[in-house]
Amino acid sequence: MKKTIALFYLIASAWMVNGQQTLTPELLWKFSRVSDPKVSPDGKSVVYSIRNVDLTSNKGNTDLWLLDLSTNSTKVLSADSSNESSARWSGDGKTIYFLNDAGGSSQLWSISPDGTGKKQLSKLNDDINEYGIAANGSMIWVTIDVKVKSFLGRDIYPDLPKTSGRVYDDLMFRHWDTWDNGVYKHVFVAPLTNGEIGTLVDVMKGEAFDSPMKPNGGDDEICWSPDGKTLAYTCKKSVGKAYATGTNSDIYLYDVTKATTQCLTDGMNGYDKSPLFSPDGSKMIWISQEEPGNEADQARLFVVDVKTGEKKLLSTGFDQNVENTCWSANSQQLYFISSVDATQQVYAYDFRLRSALPVRKLTNDVADHTELSVSYDALKKSDVIITSCMSMLFPSELFSIDPASGISKQLTFTNKQLLSSIRLGKVEKRMVKATDGKSILTWVILPPDYEAGKKYPALLYCQGGPQSMVGQFWSYRWNFQLMAAKGYVVVAPNRRGLPGFGSAWNDQISGDWGGQAMNDLLSAIDSVSNETFVDKNRLGAVGASFGGYSVYWLAGNHNKRFKAFISHNGVYNMESMLATEEQFFYKHENGSYPWEDPNSKSYTRFSPSTYVGKWDTPILIIANEKDYRVPYTQGLEAFTAARLRDVPARLLSYPDENHWVLRPQNSVMWQRIFFDWLDKYLK
Repeated sequence: MKKTIALFYLIASAWMVNGQQTLTPELLWKFSRVSDPKVSPDGKSVVYSIRNVDLTSNKGNTDLWLLDLSTNSTKVLSADSSNESSARWSGDGKTIYFLNDAGGSSQLWSISPDGTGKKQLSKLNDDINEYGIAANGSMIWVTIDVKVKSFLGRDIYPDLPKTSGRVYDDLMFRHWDTWDNGVYKHVFVAPLTNGEIGTLVDVMKGEAFDSPMKPNGGDDEICWSPDGKTLAYTCKKSVGKAYATGTNSDIYLYDVTKATTQCLTDGMNGYDKSPLFSPDGSKMIWISQEEPGNEADQARLFVVDVKTGEKKLLSTGFDQNVENTCWSANSQQLYFISSVDATQQVYAYDFRLRSALPVRKLTNDVADHTELSVSYDALKKSDVIITSCMSMLFPSELFSIDPASGISKQLTFTNKQLLSSIRLGKVEKRMVKATDGKSILTWVILPPDYEAGKKYPALLYCQGGPQSMVGQFWSYRWNFQLMAAKGYVVVAPNRRGLPGFGSAWNDQISGDWGGQAMNDLLSAIDSVSNETFVDKNRLGAVGASFGGYSVYWLAGNHNKRFKAFISHNGVYNMESMLATEEQFFYKHENGSYPWEDPNSKSYTRFSPSTYVGKWDTPILIIANEKDYRVPYTQGLEAFTAARLRDVPARLLSYPDENHWVLRPQNSVMWQRIFFDWLDKYLK
């Protein structure tokens, strides 16, 4: 463990002893949320965002802050009742651009690093979703929603202006939490001269595609060449069934002078995304997944020589995912984040080394580095590496990483006062033996008021994804410290099917949902429940998405281990899950469609609905109406079955939430019902 993180843990230990209160759902919403750090071109300052939420008004506000790296002092750069976000430096470091929704529309603004000269640059009729400015300051790209098609009855039949019907002839008619309304995110480019935006040109004119990609793509999927002559953008240019069943996104290169577009990754049929030109413009990297239809395939690092067009796989032999890439100023090194051993660490790739795999692991922290920004300090002759970093003991703050030693140093202490008033539970790392003899890295979180000799109820946390690591995250809903503060021991295993432990471990979940992964969950809870501080008669299991599936499956296969279950937006019936939107996921994870192989174990042995006849334990079911990833009818089926069988059950459903719960008061209500249910049956 690096000594700076170790120091934080010592401070956290003092908080555990001297704190005056335990964490509550209401306190959780008082934490300021630090994100999106960007280092200035001279490596001397960092602009970043802080979002605060007001529970009473049920809304939040985002402001911009500036960190001086020489003095380690922070100041508010721009703060008012509007939301200011997505701050980006100009190439010369004299201007900070950002988005501001003042007046009810998201537009581009600028401000000087000293906080003066705040100015609105755009006054478009439509919101700017994302933007990016070329390093030489000559060009800007923005994304704007554009109406391309119509599926609304009132558009098809103008004489029926009040009809609410939609008409579709093919997939995908809805995605994540919205129906296809014929509106798509398009990339526009324009000259940028002295802060004035020239005429916008739609790079995707007439195309019924999105860039960035839905549902969660961001500005990392689009970038300028340093000279502003070429724009690289990510797009999945397929329609209908092909769009729903495939993952073939590509990198497209738009020539500003010629107004032409070419596909860089033609013939590469998995996800290709996140292009990034080197500062000298000689190379461009991107993230590529090889297997079509597999959204969780290994994320590899590719590079192309801009002059010759030669492409090369850089991460051969690196059995981990590559994410959040950044170039060094001299274009000789790449920095990136990768999941490993239930943490997220910073790595460096050096083009100057002649080794087969010139990758060096920089950090070794019991924490998750989640965002990365890199610049260069000419005076110190050193790269400046800044990350957002969090753990189960603290929410995201800004850290610096020494490029030579990898030592991390905390720079911001935004939530220090609030954290110092809260007692936190001890986090332990355990290696649990699986049924096949392999080891399962499992986090165990103890109550903050833990007393030796006392027995506590315990919760098995079932991770979603399914391929999503149980790292050192600080969640604002599935917060392990909050669960521990309520008097529960939390058991959080990195079961089969999670990244960070090699591709074989990650891939084992596909086609085997009810197999080894479920054995791993049971192995973890069985191991920890043998401890003297756990009451075996008071065990619960909770989880969301695939974690919710896990809870449903365990409900019919737990052999009396558990006394309470909570499934949030979980998969209950593998056949009717066909109503999900991304069909490539459904096909890849099950291996076939129900009519192709009705006797497949995915639809028989692995469907939780198969075992509902054995349900005998109280279950809370959460199913949100705007969840199209796991359609809320999955939860309705499960709740109906439970009550018809006289199993104690409760249904919680939000008409305005999707796969997640994002609104502050909805979230607090969620937490209250969550713990009321557990307390009723486990205390």
